[in-house]
Amino acid sequence: MSAPIFRDPIEDGAADPTVIRREGTNEWWMFYTNRRAAAGGEGFSWIHGSPIGVAVSTDDGASWHYRNTVKGLDAPGDEGLNTHWAPEVIFAEGRYHMFLSYITGVPTHWKVPRTITHFVSDDLENWTRVGPLKLSSTNCIDACVYRSPDGLWRMWYKDEGQGSSTWSAISTDMFDWTLEGLVLPGSPDAPPHEGPNVFRLGGFYWLIVDEWRGQAVYRSDDTKNWVRQGIVGGEPGLDALDRKFMRHAQVVVVGDHGALYYFTHPEWDELGHKEGPPDARSRATVIHHGRLTVRDGVLVLERDIPVDLPILR
Repeated sequence: MSAPIFRDPIEDGAADPTVIRREGTNEWWMFYTNRRAAAGGEGFSWIHGSPIGVAVSTDDGASWHYRNTVKGLDAPGDEGLNTHWAPEVIFAEGRYHMFLSYITGVPTHWKVPRTITHFVSDDLENWTRVGPLKLSSTNCIDACVYRSPDGLWRMWYKDEGQGSSTWSAISTDMFDWTLEGLVLPGSPDAPPHEGPNVFRLGGFYWLIVDEWRGQAVYRSDDTKNWVRQGIVGGEPGLDALDRKFMRHAQVVVVGDHGALYYFTHPEWDELGHKEGPPDARSRATVIHHGRLTVRDGVLVLERDIPVDLPILR
């Protein structure tokens, strides 16, 4: 119960998963930040310099197999290793779109510019760079894109430069984006957070964000006005590798339930993490799945489900 469904075989640092079906096939593709758990270097260099990894399932999520890393995502002129984080991948307007959190180089600290960069693809394998988005600051990451009931494409993202808050932008075509404004402040009313994800389930729209103690849950009727409901994923799972809180989750809705994908640091010392975990073992991350349903207007999590459950069916 609640055992990991996937562990990156190269870097052992799979994080920030997003799952999408490859159109016209029975393949589900998982894109993820491929942190370099065993990397040397100073400070937080191990969490930078990450490529985007890909795993594939052909049995509705019952098993996942490593495929490769995504090539061709670096900005023109950026030689050497660069940082790719938290890919948002969706199929819209007849093609695939990736919104990637991008950092030049391999910083040893957090205080560096970050941008959300747009790519397009016809096959999920080969990506063409559209370019970076101009949003609320030069420290924006963790994009989530969803079509709202008003017909607009809406992007939610983390603005690290403004109190780890969630902001939104709107578009009619996925290419031209207009800043909409602050959605959730990084304040006592909505603590600092990251990794927004929006989906529709059980007759409501839901927004979850990672508060580094579980996933905060907000409910809406229109994707514009959100009411906080509480936190899911803060209590430990039953498996030994699922005892820590859920981090940076994504939801795929299938019928009357949602497949929740998240990662954990199984051996991370929560008290000492501010200086970075001390070794590759505690830096390592694993990906899990859970099941979401809605009961009486409340989002309910089942964390302890079989590792081989075909949850995407």
